[in-house]
Amino acid sequence: MSQYVLRRLLIAIPSLLGISAVLFFVLALAPGDPFSELATNPNVPPEVQAALRAKFGLDDPIYLRYLHWLSAMMHGDWGFSFVSRMDVDKLILQRLPTTLYVIGSAQILALLVAIPVGVYAATKPYSVFDQVANTLAFVGFSLPTFFTGILFILIFSVTLDWLPFVYTTDINATGIRWVLEMIRQAIMPVAVLGLFQAASMTRFVRSAMLDVIRLDYVTTARAKGLGQATVIVKHVMRNAMIPVVTLIALQMPAVFGGAIVTEQIFRIPGIGSLLISSILSNDTPVVMAVTFVFACLVVLFNLIADVLYGWLDPRISFR
Repeated sequence: MSQYVLRRLLIAIPSLLGISAVLFFVLALAPGDPFSELATNPNVPPEVQAALRAKFGLDDPIYLRYLHWLSAMMHGDWGFSFVSRMDVDKLILQRLPTTLYVIGSAQILALLVAIPVGVYAATKPYSVFDQVANTLAFVGFSLPTFFTGILFILIFSVTLDWLPFVYTTDINATGIRWVLEMIRQAIMPVAVLGLFQAASMTRFVRSAMLDVIRLDYVTTARAKGLGQATVIVKHVMRNAMIPVVTLIALQMPAVFGGAIVTEQIFRIPGIGSLLISSILSNDTPVVMAVTFVFACLVVLFNLIADVLYGWLDPRISFR
């Protein structure tokens, strides 16, 4: 298993290098300049502008700028935010825990809903439960997160006044009350993201279970006198979860994309909202760093999926 993980790590390194090169060249060729405000500011002398551009290498050839950026990243220097006036790594570390908290909670909610509903629907195909679950799943992944987010705000914040619609990290409370307030304000964004992911996962879990549940070895297990629960949990679910793990890994970019929209709706101070504000202000170092962090997280989740493959099916780790 250790060699299997090492091979996957070696594959991830060139993937990240390729992603970083594409991101850097696309952002470098895009219109806009992080020093555009300085060019129109009469209080900044031209020689100061030239000195700043030379310091940050903005007039160097694009390939040299990329090599300088890559070397600096490897040494822990992620650049400097021209808008926030602080180091990019500190800026991201302030926002990243909130994003991971919301996304992680949403994924846990999606799994807690999709796996039991999908498994039970597969064991009772074309029943009333199965038809209701399929209908709700179709509705769930047909509605975009920006629509359900606004709908949740109108119902639970404006009409019922149960939940706050603005997420804040500056809660004036301590102890258990602080924890409860954090959970309370995260309910709507987590539900929006989690239920959207759960809708497509439920359909996929049901389909994967139906493919496996009809195989001969499942019939043999039942013929040996094993109970329904034992057959489903030990013999069907483990094999059916392999394509589900693939789906979850491939959906991670969509999860982060949905998180960006959700953070804007609920004013969550995460790296998604940081990315939007940095794009609008042409803060290129922050845009580059945030998109690269998203890429690293996607590669990381795919690596975790590869490890789970080896655990679900030990034959994979020896290939």
